[in-house]
Order: sequence, then C-alpha cells, then structure tokens
Amino acid sequence: MKIGLIGDSLTEGRPGVSFVSFLQKKFPNYRFDNLGKPGETVKSLHTRLTNSPLQKNYDLTFLWIGVNDVYSKLLKIQSQPVVKDHDEFKDYYRNILNNITSSSRYTIAVSPAIIGEDLDNEFNLELRDLSYIIQFITGKHSSIHFLDMNEVFLQLLSTGDRSNFINTSILSIMKDALFYKSPPRIDHLSFKRGLRYTIDGIHLNSHGATIVAEKYGAYIEELLQL
Repeated sequence: MKIGLIGDSLTEGRPGVSFVSFLQKKFPNYRFDNLGKPGETVKSLHTRLTNSPLQKNYDLTFLWIGVNDVYSKLLKIQSQPVVKDHDEFKDYYRNILNNITSSSRYTIAVSPAIIGEDLDNEFNLELRDLSYIIQFITGKHSSIHFLDMNEVFLQLLSTGDRSNFINTSILSIMKDALFYKSPPRIDHLSFKRGLRYTIDGIHLNSHGATIVAEKYGAYIEELLQL
C-alpha cells in the first residue's frame, strides 16, 4: 500500500517530533511518501502541485494544510504567499483537493490544528473558521473524508493548565529544529515552556505526534485493512 502525506512542516516532522515515524513503525509494510514542506500555505501548495503533479497510484492521501495561512502573519518574514481572505482560501483548497483526488483512491482532508495552546486566542479562532471551510468543501465529496484535527486538540486542551506561549521568532524556530532533535529533549523544552502537545505552540512534541499518528492510523486501518 502506498500512502501520500501532503502538508507543511508538521508533516515533514521538523521542528518537533515526526508523527510519520510513528506511522512507519505501526505499518512497516506500507510505503509512506512524506510530501511535507516547511512554511507551506494553500497558495504555495497549489503552485507546487500544479508544477509537480502527484503520482497516480496512491491508495490513500492525507492533506494537512492551512496553519501557515494564519501563523505566517505572526512572523516577521513570510516564506510563502498567503491568501488574502477566506474566499480565496476556499478556492485554492478546492483546487488542491481536485488535484489530489485524481491521483488517490481515498483522500483525507485534515483541518489545521492549533496556534498556541490557549484555545481562545484570536489565531485559534481563525483556524476554526478555516476548519469549517474545509469541512464544508469536503462535505460535497463522498470520496473525501474529513479529519477535524482542530477539534481533536481543542478537546484535549479543554481541561488542565494551558500556556499562551507561541514562538514567533524565525531564528528561535530554526534553533529548535537544529538543537532539539530527540523526543526527550523536545519534550523537556515543551515542559519548560509550559506546553503539553507542542514544542512551540504549533509543532508537535512526542505527545502531540502520538495523537496525530493515532488519528491517521485509524483511517489507514478503516480504509486499507478492510
């Protein structure tokens, strides 16, 4: 079985812990193509897939994109272009899905997760809007499944202590990726920042990566192990 994983740095697995490595251990006989790219937005992903179309033989493809369309606004440097409004986001996302579904037997559209573990900040509120848009688009396609990763983390963070830490320094993000590679070191940095599932408010620690791998794995078992 061949599975495509399309997305940004969360899919690539740097900085932070790679959920893809957990999937590879759980499904050793499956091939996982990690097509994550740091800083990717819906606009830049649309360009990437237009210039380099997917192979035509994926059994299952996950699309996890959208967080950088909000997060990049917090950074002093934007590495990729962002959409100007939700209507443009909807148009680009719909075109990306059309591209993917022509190359994959099954497609899972994953909503962006969180920006900061404070659920009520303005950035998470905007991510919820994008999640609703993605759910609306996928609801019109019987062959596309919707995985609400935003809701998954909202439920996990609905109780217990929460930190408002969000790393908005490009230099600090690069430092995290360079110097914090092992799960124990990553988890220790998360602990020092008061974070439970991320290393910086966005990228995953081992706890967050485990959650994502479990959600992805459930769809793999449901759709490919019938």
